[in-house]
Amino acid sequence: MARAIPEMHQKMLHRIIGVLEKDDRFEAILGGGSMVQGGFDEYSDLDLIVVITSDAYDTVMAERHAIADKIGGLLGAFSGEHVGEPRLLICLFGLPLIHVDLKFIMPSDLDELVELPHIAWARTNSEVARRLVLAQIQWPQRSPQWFEDRAWIWLHYGATKALRGELFEAIGMLAFFREQVLGPLLHRSESRPQRGVRRLDVHEEARLALAKTVATYGAASVFQALKESIELYIKLRREVPPPLPTKHMPGALLDYIGHT
Repeated sequence: MARAIPEMHQKMLHRIIGVLEKDDRFEAILGGGSMVQGGFDEYSDLDLIVVITSDAYDTVMAERHAIADKIGGLLGAFSGEHVGEPRLLICLFGLPLIHVDLKFIMPSDLDELVELPHIAWARTNSEVARRLVLAQIQWPQRSPQWFEDRAWIWLHYGATKALRGELFEAIGMLAFFREQVLGPLLHRSESRPQRGVRRLDVHEEARLALAKTVATYGAASVFQALKESIELYIKLRREVPPPLPTKHMPGALLDYIGHT
C-alpha cells in the first residue's frame, strides 16, 4: 500500500501522470522507494517506475530526456549507469526543487522485483496488475562471502592511502566501506533489507557504532576510524560467518597499519 506523501510530491506525480497518460506507449506508472517502504517526507525522492509497451521500448529510451522535459520544469537529468541501472533517468525538477527517478521498463520486467510497487496509474486494459500479483519479490541480499571477499581488500586500500598521507582518499574509502559493508551488515543484524546506510541514523546502536568509523581530516582520526571499521566488521562477521574467511586477517592488516 502506498504511504501518504507530501503535497509537493503529490502534485509532481499528478503532473507526470497527466503527461504520460496521453501517450499510448505508456501502460502504467508505479511508485517505489519510500512510497512503499515508509519514511516518506519532504526530503524524499519520488521513485517512479514507468511501464512501456514492449514494441515502443527502444524508441522511448532514446527519447527519455525529451519526455521528461515535457513534464515541465526539468532542470537537469542523467542516466543511471553509475549505479548499474541504465534504464534509470535521474531528474531534478523545479521550482520548488524535487528529485524524481524515472525507471523505464517493459511489462515483462515486472516478473521479478526487489519490492512490490504501488500502482499510481495504469490503463484499464493493462496487464500490470496481474503481473504484480504473480511477481517474485526479493531484495538482493548479499552473502557473507560477498562481504568477506571484498572487505579486507577495501580496508587495505584505505590503509595504504592513509599511510601515504592521502587522507581525503582514505576518508572516502571509509565512507564507501560503510555504504557497501558495514551498513548492510547492520541492517542484516536486524533482519532488514541491506540498504547501505539508509535510515540507520534512527537506530541508536547502529548509529553509535557507525559514528566511530567516521574520520575527520587528520592522520590520527583516519587511523582510528580504520581500526573501528575493522573491529565493527569482525563483530558483524561473527553473526553469520563466511564459509571461507580471509587468511591472516585482521592481524595482517593491523600489523600493516603498524597499530598507529
